[in-house]
Amino acid sequence: MDRILQMEVFAAINDGGSFVQAAHRLRMSPPAVTRSMNALEDRLGVQLLTRSTRQLSLTDAGVRFLESARRLLSEIEDAEKQAVGEIGLAQGHLTISASVTFSRLIAAPVTRAFVAAHPKISVSLIGLDRVANLVEEGIDIAIRIGNLPDSNLIAKCIGSVRQMLVASPDYLQHRGLLAEPADLKRHSIIGFTGTMNSHNWHYKSEKARGHVVLHPRFEVNDASIALAAAVAGEGLTMALSYMVADHVRAGELVPVLLDYLPPSEPVHIVYPRSKLVAPKVQAYLDFSADRLGVAIGETELAMT
Repeated sequence: MDRILQMEVFAAINDGGSFVQAAHRLRMSPPAVTRSMNALEDRLGVQLLTRSTRQLSLTDAGVRFLESARRLLSEIEDAEKQAVGEIGLAQGHLTISASVTFSRLIAAPVTRAFVAAHPKISVSLIGLDRVANLVEEGIDIAIRIGNLPDSNLIAKCIGSVRQMLVASPDYLQHRGLLAEPADLKRHSIIGFTGTMNSHNWHYKSEKARGHVVLHPRFEVNDASIALAAAVAGEGLTMALSYMVADHVRAGELVPVLLDYLPPSEPVHIVYPRSKLVAPKVQAYLDFSADRLGVAIGETELAMT
């Protein structure tokens, strides 16, 4: 039985969650889907799916093979489009992911301008405060902050951001300025899990290094809520520079302990490795990379 069809069947079973749904998607009979899946496992000599009366689940071998199969099927699709002349056209639907706050403040304005400039491309911009599997979740491009692990993704660095400790001028006037990290122990801390997933804050400067255990009196998983509380004078919070740039420009928040903050973290655009980069992906990279970099750089300037 055709190897490509077997991979398509395997991917469809995982997308649909059942053999019946896969048969519907591929316009095959359920017995044909079953035969194709059995033939694939027999040929590979490993079990890819664990079957029960209620659900299907991937084995470890199935997880690895599914990612490779999806990548190969995508390359085959691109090759077919190239053969009929479609590969040169920037068109179709593009799915982009970034963190919720980065999407709102940085990616959305640039992406809206991209949509206006490319009438044949539609875009879904998805805010995700987690690391998504681009291949499994059907995401074309992601914007990620921080050092990247080794992977099969292609990465393009577009700038950098910094972690910042900030508080309102009124709060600092009433509670006092901070001269060193130990001073944090006498201040109210607003925890944001995106930048304070551990309550141990490690610092380093030319003169000292160490850590302070922070005890948030209020903790949230949404940067906008943490920043609103800080602007209201309820305490200090830690956020990334692009999150607080507008508040700093407006005088609503002030960075503190600048000499002890960690170094900048890189921002990358990442996308799955492929011999043929889809024109819609290339179009977004060409349009957005510099614009995103400028927007990120402007937030960094607000900190200086």
